Amino acid sequence: MAVENKKRPLKGPSAGTTSSQRNIMEDEEVQGMPVSVERPQRVTPRNHRRENAFEFTKELDATQLYLNEIGFSPLLTPEEEVHFARLAQKGDPAGRKRMIESNLRLVVKIARRYVNRGLTLLDLIEEGNLGLIRAVEKFDPERGFRFSTYATWWIRQTIERAIMNQTRTIRLPIHVVKELNVYLRAARELTQKLDHEPSPEEIAHLLDKPVEDVKRMLGLNERVASVDMSLGPDSDKTLLDTLTDEQGGDPCDLLQDDDLNASIDQWLGELTDKQCEVVTRRFGLRGHESSTLEEVGREIGLTRERVRQIQVEALKRLRDILEQHGLSGESLFQ
Repeated sequence: MAVENKKRPLKGPSAGTTSSQRNIMEDEEVQGMPVSVERPQRVTPRNHRRENAFEFTKELDATQLYLNEIGFSPLLTPEEEVHFARLAQKGDPAGRKRMIESNLRLVVKIARRYVNRGLTLLDLIEEGNLGLIRAVEKFDPERGFRFSTYATWWIRQTIERAIMNQTRTIRLPIHVVKELNVYLRAARELTQKLDHEPSPEEIAHLLDKPVEDVKRMLGLNERVASVDMSLGPDSDKTLLDTLTDEQGGDPCDLLQDDDLNASIDQWLGELTDKQCEVVTRRFGLRGHESSTLEEVGREIGLTRERVRQIQVEALKRLRDILEQHGLSGESLFQ
């Protein structure tokens, strides 16, 4: 069954609209839900837009297949609901399956309320189905109330938790998100009444809360922008393209460093082989790590004192070379 494994692909029924499918529209639980979904007629020529349109079409196709499939599951009468709920309570697989399949349209109705909150409708339905399964497992038919009343709470909880966890780069504790939702609902209510985005002061007045609390909570709702986010619908650049590399240094300085390194290689070439080897190992040039006199001596088979003497001779020679070019050697080997 598709709802028992959210990653399992749904099987689509044969083409054509049946009476069972038409019952979806007649069911008061899902009034207003479209039975058919039209494919987009126009696709932008840009490659990334074509890909987005293709993905969007695939999403619509998957949603349509699912809506077609659940149309074959009839609703339960109150008596049937109690009967199958009792079977499910005893662990009967057939009773559990019937309870789930007969309430899939309730999940669709609830999931539609959370569209445009960061997840697609199909993702919302899948999360809601997990809540429905949990509700079937926990429902006690002997308490006298309808299953839909009990299941609604579980469905909403799983959908809201999925939105909290999957749409935020930085996750907030559940109790903080619930408190934040109070402020967001107030903001939406004021937006409809005032016909403009409400200020923190207006929200604070409605909720009878301090303005600073409102600003603090609304600040938690700010999204983290992805560096791969496009700068606009007509731009191929991303946010990353506009950011400066603070660790990269100034381009002019980098160019000067490259020129200096090339000159150092030239100057080292005027030393003897032994002098060049000591200097490069001692001061970390040409890919070597900076080393002490003792370490250099062990690496090239000389005593510490002999390495020191060669270093003095090499640096004196390098200073003479640099002075000929109008430079000072003190800044190179400190």
